[in-house]
Amino acid sequence: MNDINSIARLLADFISGNPLNKVPELSDMVIFQEPLVGIASANDPLFIKLKHKEVVGPHHMTPTEWLPKAKTVISYFLPFSLRVRQSNHANDGLPSTEWLYGRIEGEAFNNAMRKFLTEEIIKSGGKAIAPLHDPRYKVTDRRSNWSERHVAYIAGLGTFNLGKSFITKKGCAGRFGSVITDLSLSPTVRPYQDIYEYCNNCGACIKRCPVFAISKNGKDHSPCADFVNAMKKKFEPRYGCGKCQTSVPCETRIPS
Repeated sequence: MNDINSIARLLADFISGNPLNKVPELSDMVIFQEPLVGIASANDPLFIKLKHKEVVGPHHMTPTEWLPKAKTVISYFLPFSLRVRQSNHANDGLPSTEWLYGRIEGEAFNNAMRKFLTEEIIKSGGKAIAPLHDPRYKVTDRRSNWSERHVAYIAGLGTFNLGKSFITKKGCAGRFGSVITDLSLSPTVRPYQDIYEYCNNCGACIKRCPVFAISKNGKDHSPCADFVNAMKKKFEPRYGCGKCQTSVPCETRIPS
């Protein structure tokens, strides 16, 4: 486990044939495709910028605050499968059953991947921590003290769009995870300069939002959160939406 390629192979092997990546209730529907992996230096100055109020906030912790002597942050993106994505294309204002399972059972799989990667690093002689599994992790006013998407930006995986989804070369429909370690790995080169560089401002996500939370000026998170909470009451124990991430040009790629 000494470079990005070995980590990518490790995670791809973990996904392949893993029963946690299937939903028996939906005819063994596969949730995720093979992941993308990015590497960031724990000392990248952008981690300090995340503490700025206009970015995330002063409560956002740096890698070395999570793990003293941290050297590397491993970030990954798990793209949803074709079935999960296409099921949510309907413009009916409700998340599909497949998407709801992808959101909840998918995040359970994501947690298993975080745990697996952490344990593999420790087995190899390093130290590692997944912030979302740490008791210090918390969310305040819908802003966490470890933002997986902002970390993915620093690790070279992509940029944000109007709806605050995150566009990678495999699109925006999926889940993110990360692990901090004291292993020294070469950072991924960021092929972009601006935090919205991959968004072409086409406005497709604006039309897809059931509660009109997205505009050319960005996203109002309050109506989005209220809608997701309503979906939780309707579909408990599952919830979600994902309309702005599906049936849009950036669903599976960087839009032209």
